[in-house]
Amino acid sequence: MIMPHGAEALDLPVWNRASDLSLGPRRSRSAMAHLDSEVKEECLREDLKFYFMSPCEKYRARHQIPWKLGLQILKIVMVTTQLVRFGLSNQLVVAFKEENTVAFKYLFLKGYSGVDEDNYSCSVYTQEDAYESIFYVINQYHRLKNISLGTVGYGENEENKIGLKVCKQYYKKGTMFPANETLNIDSDIETDCTHLDLQALASPRDWKNTSFFRLEFYRLLQVEISFHLKGIDLQTILSRELPDCYIFQNTIIFDNKAHSGKIKIYFDSDAHIEECKELNISGSVQKNTQYVLVFDAFVIVICSASLILCTRSIVLALSLRKRFLSFFLEKYKRRVCDADQWEFINGWYVLVIISDLMTIIGSILKMEIKVKNLTNYDLCSILLGTSTLLVWVGVIRYLGYFQKYNVLILTMQASLPKVLRFCACAGMIYLGYTFCGWIVLGPYHNKFVALNTVSECLFSLVNGDDMFATFAQIQQKSIMVWVFSRLYLYSFISLFIYMILSLFIALITDSYDTIKKYQQNGFPETDLQEFLKGCSSREEYQAESSAFLSCICCLKRKGSDDHLILTN
Repeated sequence: MIMPHGAEALDLPVWNRASDLSLGPRRSRSAMAHLDSEVKEECLREDLKFYFMSPCEKYRARHQIPWKLGLQILKIVMVTTQLVRFGLSNQLVVAFKEENTVAFKYLFLKGYSGVDEDNYSCSVYTQEDAYESIFYVINQYHRLKNISLGTVGYGENEENKIGLKVCKQYYKKGTMFPANETLNIDSDIETDCTHLDLQALASPRDWKNTSFFRLEFYRLLQVEISFHLKGIDLQTILSRELPDCYIFQNTIIFDNKAHSGKIKIYFDSDAHIEECKELNISGSVQKNTQYVLVFDAFVIVICSASLILCTRSIVLALSLRKRFLSFFLEKYKRRVCDADQWEFINGWYVLVIISDLMTIIGSILKMEIKVKNLTNYDLCSILLGTSTLLVWVGVIRYLGYFQKYNVLILTMQASLPKVLRFCACAGMIYLGYTFCGWIVLGPYHNKFVALNTVSECLFSLVNGDDMFATFAQIQQKSIMVWVFSRLYLYSFISLFIYMILSLFIALITDSYDTIKKYQQNGFPETDLQEFLKGCSSREEYQAESSAFLSCICCLKRKGSDDHLILTN
């Protein structure tokens, strides 16, 4: 059917209006969805830019006070002050232990010269000297109160007895005739012990003439004399601290296991701090203790606040990371690279959290030590020392906001993977030299007697330390070993100093040159940095916008810093 021309012309507008009415809702929904997507994208970009701002930029943008920065500065001062005070106190403890150990050696070791022989204190070479040295220890213990200059007294042993415990180890039975090269011995080891209290020590003729002290040196392995002493450290009073009470577990060993004609004498003193039972001290010591406890409590409060703020920042960063990953996957249909994902994990916050936890635990231990409920100085010093180290290392983070100081951080980040791989390869060669030097040169050189000393000696050689002494101390009893030692040392020094160490330095230098080149020509940009620059083109049209939007939308960062995202 053919319609008139007029009717067709009249129906066209009607058709167009009907089409517009049917497509209107679709276009409106599409426009609204597109506008909502742009708003979400802009909000995400602004949140990201604000998160990656420095503390000063955040303050200029939103007048947000940099609480974490202020807390870190205050924490550095307080933690360092706390560490110095505890270090001075710990030095007194260590000095008291060491000085008592030296005093005990002079008191109980006959003929002690003041210098240990290798890893033992002194030695004897005749049977008469051996007997005299053993009896000398026992007599000196009996006369302790009359001869000692220190504040020490007798202590009870594990069996709640006061006195000396003397034990001897020997082969069960046997005969030996070196002239005839004959030996008949039972390798089973027997141990006999006797306890000498103060009453028994008052009659030296009685205990000296007993069969226990008739030693058969060809069967004797060792004689061990152990006793406990108690002492009080009074020097802490001068520092206005409560004194410590000590128990010294002393052990003297006459070692004849080698049967070489030389008996080595070992002295070991293990000091334990215990709470004094009764303390009656007048003066300002107690008041000073209260002030120190208040200061330590304030340190715990500051570190707890820092811990809460840094933990909160990490939680917010993970939430922001989740938003960015979802947005990127939805819009660009691909995942964000691992490097960009790790930008949200701020290593400095992790460092601060670890430091805060160690400081809190160390401060609690320090307070317990201060009131004499605990005596573990070593654990407390490790916690406080490590936490202070991490606090000061964390200062580098704020220096990283300045381009000139940031070079160190960037060089370390760039060179670390290559350096670790290089050290893994060089370590194999180093271990080979360590085992070889120990097995070959150990019997002829003091620095190669144990694996740990071999490793320390080789590390010193790599750093150019003590080279001539290492060459000179080799014993020339075997020409073959002497020649091998020269080849061994020359090859190790040439390989590690001239080649491996030079390559190690070259890796770091190469990373430094790369960073300097990038700072001049610009760094490669990642997806995250490209996204953060998304609103830079619109800054021209927002000249009259608020200071808040200008700071949020476009950061005033130098081109040389665009590769790195630093967070606070």
